[in-house]
Amino acid sequence: MQRVSWKDRLRYAFDNTFSRGPAALIAWLGLLSLGLIVVAASIVSLARLAPEGESGLAFHEAIWLSLMRTLDPGTMGGDTGWGFRLVMLGVTFGGIFVISTLIGVLTSGIEGRLEEMRKGRSNVIESGHTVILGWSEQIFTIASELVIANANQRRGCIAVLADRDKVEMEDALRERVGPTRRTRIVCRSGTPLDMADLDLVSVGTSRSIILLSTESEGSDADVIKAILAITNNPQRRPEPYHIVAEIRDPRNLEVARMVGRDEVELVLVGHLVSRMVAQTCRQSGLSVVYNELLDFGGDEIYFKEEPSLVGQTFGEALSAYETSTVIGLQPAGGPPALNPAMDTAVRTGDRLIVISQDDDTIQLSHRTDLPIDRSSMRRPKRASLKPESTLVLGWNWRGAAIVGELDHYVPRGSRVRVVSDRGDARSELDAPKLKMARQKVRVEVGDTTDRRVLDRLGVDAYDHVIVLAYDGLSAQEADARTLVTLLHLRDIADRKGVDLSIVSEMLDVRNRQLAEVTRADDFIVSDRIVSLMLAQISENKALNAVFADIFDPEGSEIYLKSAGDYVALDTPITFYSVLEAARRRGEVAIGYRRSETAGQADQAYGVRLNPVKSEVVRFSPRDRVIVLAEK
Repeated sequence: MQRVSWKDRLRYAFDNTFSRGPAALIAWLGLLSLGLIVVAASIVSLARLAPEGESGLAFHEAIWLSLMRTLDPGTMGGDTGWGFRLVMLGVTFGGIFVISTLIGVLTSGIEGRLEEMRKGRSNVIESGHTVILGWSEQIFTIASELVIANANQRRGCIAVLADRDKVEMEDALRERVGPTRRTRIVCRSGTPLDMADLDLVSVGTSRSIILLSTESEGSDADVIKAILAITNNPQRRPEPYHIVAEIRDPRNLEVARMVGRDEVELVLVGHLVSRMVAQTCRQSGLSVVYNELLDFGGDEIYFKEEPSLVGQTFGEALSAYETSTVIGLQPAGGPPALNPAMDTAVRTGDRLIVISQDDDTIQLSHRTDLPIDRSSMRRPKRASLKPESTLVLGWNWRGAAIVGELDHYVPRGSRVRVVSDRGDARSELDAPKLKMARQKVRVEVGDTTDRRVLDRLGVDAYDHVIVLAYDGLSAQEADARTLVTLLHLRDIADRKGVDLSIVSEMLDVRNRQLAEVTRADDFIVSDRIVSLMLAQISENKALNAVFADIFDPEGSEIYLKSAGDYVALDTPITFYSVLEAARRRGEVAIGYRRSETAGQADQAYGVRLNPVKSEVVRFSPRDRVIVLAEK
């Protein structure tokens, strides 16, 4: 056994002390300075050394003079007497060493602290804030919407935890989100799967938690693990969490529900976008309606308990508000129902589901003299259903679900033609779970950006054209290919003098303005739609059931129907008349779309949701009434 000397022990203790950081170094330098000053003061005092012409200095005076020369070498410039000078010279040299070392220690300590802050490893001290776990393109839309939602709060906060550099995240959010007004965005670096890292953003004191998925194949597994890390943390709070999470594969939905139970609201991304594309391709302007409902910039969906309406029917409650629109009813302790039977009674504890500009604008009008022109109402016409043809250009992981959802809406005998340069479209559409009941599917391989391929397809013969963004590419590359396809389609339509019903999927909302030159009927920015829904549900978890009902092919959905089927055209009427005409059919009118402004972005592409019911409107033959109906 090697013998340890006292020098080794001293060196070991010295190393351990210095490894504790700048504080230990400063302490040692302080002790060294104190020792140097005391020794010098003792020599001066005992040897009775002093500047020429002065008697010996007292110990406390010697301490002071030594301290001054330690801190400032220039102080000894006026010293006299060689004995006193030599002692003070030694003190000055020692001071130079100590001060220079102290400056170096402080500099490195400050730099180290700044580096730690840059890493984003300090705890967030907030409460009632929103936590976003993970990083994707969706975070910019979510943060922007939450900033709008927090506009009426004195202090709002969004805490972001992702496995990225803190400064890079903050720079990206600052550039893409812009001014955040009263809301502060705080970023921390870490993984949402680690319980210790979750403490950095104080999930225990948060109001809501949004879990983002990634484009990787294991994104659902990471989301489920993050839910487990939050809900099964030994130090978790006793109150239930409000977690909103994305799930891409429907096979993982049940597992996520078992893990999160009542604390998590799950959004099935693929089905959501697929249903929206399937519905929108058959109704021009529907994507604008969805965006208007989902963002915080205009009218949103709220829940309102109205005791004064207890005992009335749902149909009677439709006209109870002048500036808000009733769309459904949530029974006490039950799930929400959109457009229930008109004779459904409003009972104590029930909540109305209302579209309004804000929760404080939901005010009863107390009007009894409703300006309804019953003579202007029209009887519904029996629609003749004929098979439809749909052309799908491009392919991604949502393509099979879109074709499957389309089968719920089209009449029997319809057909779908898929053209893509990917060979996997055929295998995905031939899966046993995709059994088509109303349409036949044909798959071809071809370059959808090639004009010769598009000319050969005869696109003008199809009722609907869907252009999907290719996956496996960057958002900009995929949108560039989509834009080329749209430009060719528009040129074909102009040359043949036909109107093509085109719905296009875009990945980056910033590219929508570029694509608008193609005059496509609708653009579905898939990530933006999902982001808007996540932000809405994070503010009110009950909205998840409402959105699921809206996008579900079963039950009531949003339709844009000809205004002439409800009221007389070119006749001045109030929206109360439209509301009554829809009520008689078991439908809820929630707005309208004017054809004359359908191409103007600053006019919401002609869409007007939740209009003031007493305002007079005059419809033209191409105008549409927006209703909640079963078909």
